[in-house]
Amino acid sequence: MGAVPATSSLVLDAGALIAIEKGDRKVLALCKVASDAGSSVVVPAGVVGQVWRDGARQVPIARIVSASGTVIEPLDLDVAKLAGSYCGHAGTSDVIDATVVIAARHHQAKIISSDESDLKRLDPGVHVVVC
Repeated sequence: MGAVPATSSLVLDAGALIAIEKGDRKVLALCKVASDAGSSVVVPAGVVGQVWRDGARQVPIARIVSASGTVIEPLDLDVAKLAGSYCGHAGTSDVIDATVVIAARHHQAKIISSDESDLKRLDPGVHVVVC
């Protein structure tokens, strides 16, 4: 996994949340460094929906999404339309991936993901740290 400057905000996709659920120390450390530096850890609301199954068993995910430094990006009508436009231009259909890219652009953040190729297809300029 590549290094991420401590001052960078981070956007987590479903792969990153699953890595956190599995106790991936590198992803947890990146989130801690960002949080300690006062940078945001951003999770689009749709990403939470992709991974959330049973909060009682998903304590690590529950902990990260409810942490004081975590920003949950809502999926409102404007974001939904923009995500659909991203998908239309890229020839893809994963609106949630598009919201990850939108959040990264909005927060000038790096993305932590297990699926760099789909995100780069939506926006080749986005910075993805592969987990």
